[in-house]
Amino acid sequence: MRFSGYIPILVVTAALAVVPLVFSSNSLFNFMVMSLIITLAAQGWNILGGVAGQTSFGHALFFGVGCYTAAMLQFHFGVNAWLAFLLAVAAGAAAGFILGFLSFRAGLRGSYFALITLAFAELMRILANASDWTGGAAGLLLKLNPGFSNMQFESRASFLWLALAFVFIGLVISRAIAGSRFGAQLVAVRENEDAARALGVDVLSVKLKAISLSGAITAAAGVLYVQNFLYIDANIGFGVWISIEALLAPLVGGRGLVLGPLIGTFTLHGLGELTKSFAGRIPGIDLMVFAVVLIGVVAFASGGVLGLLRRFAPRLARRIAV
Repeated sequence: MRFSGYIPILVVTAALAVVPLVFSSNSLFNFMVMSLIITLAAQGWNILGGVAGQTSFGHALFFGVGCYTAAMLQFHFGVNAWLAFLLAVAAGAAAGFILGFLSFRAGLRGSYFALITLAFAELMRILANASDWTGGAAGLLLKLNPGFSNMQFESRASFLWLALAFVFIGLVISRAIAGSRFGAQLVAVRENEDAARALGVDVLSVKLKAISLSGAITAAAGVLYVQNFLYIDANIGFGVWISIEALLAPLVGGRGLVLGPLIGTFTLHGLGELTKSFAGRIPGIDLMVFAVVLIGVVAFASGGVLGLLRRFAPRLARRIAV
């Protein structure tokens, strides 16, 4: 992949990085931090569900594994936050491999695979809600101790840049995959597993690599959530909300496209915040917006926002390599 393929990533990242230098609103920073965390989770989903075509309804499994691994290591054992981060990412990859091995070896695909991911996420939510190690229903509250070594910052802008750095890494990984042999194998598996197998692609190995990488990236998003709020419980870590958000963002932005999760997340959350500003704090108004946007995408723009750009502005789409 030529360097020019990474230019849109650098431009978008630089534009977001400048925001804290121009504005000083903590509300804006909070909005951006949460959007970036969800973007990272959506990037994980996009590798498995978008590029590889293995739709997951339960990415909360990996998000929660990341959350609780980091939180428990710090809470119970006093492990350094950065080391806990690395171990949590490894745990997410391991969870992905185990789930993938059990599912793909059994030949599950399509709706069957989607439902088994949902079942595993719900099982983990129940276990986390009942275990003393996870704090049970009360959850775990981490000690406030600002400092780089603790991955805690007094400035909201600093945490925003940290979250943006991880999203940037996720974008670079996605772009690298798109131009690699592995990426071509993922697309082949997505389009037709039997044909890919006939061409010599080790379908099981490719899918296991995809779900392991997907689990690792989504777990990283879970760690950022914990370090941002310093609290986690079962309904947050393994809640269906993050599975929905991780799935919706790529669909709205452009499933299987590198910038799709980022564009989709900011589109959804931007519309949600805009609606709240006009409609007031009506409970669930943002979810109504999400539903309307999803229906619109499914009905009129199956390729998402970036898919529309390809259709109506193909020259611009080629320039930004979407």
